Amino acid sequence: MKIERIELHHISQQLVHPFRTSFGTQIERSCILVAVYSEGLIGWGEAVASTDPGYSYETVTTSWHILNDYLVPACIGLDITTPQDATHHFKKVRGHQMAKASLENAIWDLLAKAEGVPLSQKLGGVRDRVEVGVSIGIQPTLQALLDRIDSFVDLGYRRIKMKIEPGWEVEPISAVRARYPAIKLMGDANSAFTLDDVAIFQKLDEYDLLMVEQPLYYDDIYEHSKLQAQIKTAVCLDESIHAPQDARSAIELQACRIINMKVARVGGLTNAIKIHDMSLEAGLEMWCGGMLETGVGRATNVHLATMPNFTLPGDISASARYYAEDIAEPIFELNQEDSTLSVPSGPGIGVEVLMDRVEKVRVRHQVFDKSS
Repeated sequence: MKIERIELHHISQQLVHPFRTSFGTQIERSCILVAVYSEGLIGWGEAVASTDPGYSYETVTTSWHILNDYLVPACIGLDITTPQDATHHFKKVRGHQMAKASLENAIWDLLAKAEGVPLSQKLGGVRDRVEVGVSIGIQPTLQALLDRIDSFVDLGYRRIKMKIEPGWEVEPISAVRARYPAIKLMGDANSAFTLDDVAIFQKLDEYDLLMVEQPLYYDDIYEHSKLQAQIKTAVCLDESIHAPQDARSAIELQACRIINMKVARVGGLTNAIKIHDMSLEAGLEMWCGGMLETGVGRATNVHLATMPNFTLPGDISASARYYAEDIAEPIFELNQEDSTLSVPSGPGIGVEVLMDRVEKVRVRHQVFDKSS
């Protein structure tokens, strides 16, 4: 297939509910949708970087720059049979994994559509439903936290992830565990703690947590290995894993027992597959993380989570959890009986992007073709 045209759509949408973590509160979300055209088909990807460099140094502005000035021009006119036919050109750009992932994932979608198969089939998926949970931001009061968790449990979610920070950890987790003794519960620190806080995590060992996610410095692997050796609860690495070599280091240092796979954070589906296989061989469990995606990124995540080693519930909540009106259909709805999302069965990612909705929330638009 020849890549005939690529379009970038920078969009901005209001979130249904503000989302607060240890590095700030988000009330709206910007992203870039990438559309790759060939032979009457369109492959879609999503650049999930935020407007500010809190979670990652990448932002929507840097993603636009890297895609616009480097990655997209390198791909126009290429003949491709695999995603790697395009992505080997990305090696000239260091870092910027989220920008790279958006274009690579769009090419995966395009090739799956050309074959007439769901993306999950190309990835070696083994299930038609994926278990999911919900992520709860830091709340203004303990009662507000309990009320918010109650509302999601009532909807059918069976795994709760709580954002934590210094001063908001043991007490809220203790209260939630007291109310829900058997629910799958985890804490996500987004790098808010240091090794001086080991006693806090030893205290959290009492509450039968599924894991504590990224408790220490966002780029650290070594100090996480020291923490994991001192606590019973599984450490999960998120921000520290940018590429397969980071996963290899984490495995060899025994820095964690779980990896949160965010496909955008590792540069796309090719690296995600490598990390999946490496983790499976090493006996590390995995789950699929989320970045408040639209239906495009959410669909990619759902297909990825069908792979064999995604054994823990992911952060791929129902579409209505984030947006009053998504830009793609069908939307994802929770199967209340088993806290799962159904995997789309159509070709590629299996959702249709609705251009009238994209245009309503679009901030910038750029078209690339052979004449550009």
